[in-house]
Amino acid sequence: MTAEAPTAPAAHPSAPEYGRLVPVTVHFDDLDALGLLHNARYPVMVERAWAQLWQERGFVGYAGDWEAAGDFCNAVRELRISYEAPVDRPGAYAVHLWLERLGNTGLTYGFRFCSADGAVTYAQGSRVLVRLDATTLRPTPWSERFRALGRELLRPES
Repeated sequence: MTAEAPTAPAAHPSAPEYGRLVPVTVHFDDLDALGLLHNARYPVMVERAWAQLWQERGFVGYAGDWEAAGDFCNAVRELRISYEAPVDRPGAYAVHLWLERLGNTGLTYGFRFCSADGAVTYAQGSRVLVRLDATTLRPTPWSERFRALGRELLRPES
């Protein structure tokens, strides 16, 4: 492992103009045999960052009962991720999260796995979720409370 920072990642401003920057920690056991953050760990860390963000806003998440889970009774329809530069050491990082689209029963969120200050991007992507009815497992609308908080995370149109 080298002590130098990667030279190829895309640079971004340290304070995001939209969405939220959520701190995450890469542990030694998240690294693969080459000493790099394993590709499968990125989506897990993004998922944990989203869970933390929603918990901070009063949503409990899934606790064993799909009916009680409400907006957290949802399924992933699509996941896209591109890896920009390797993470080659444990430590403090961040996930920049935002919503690209907030529909009636679905949403698309964007993310960047980045340095703790948000300045360096290591991976980026998007994920599409569909809210499900706990009984029928068919698409159903997001709650108004969820939609109100979600609107705060929408990325402004360019």
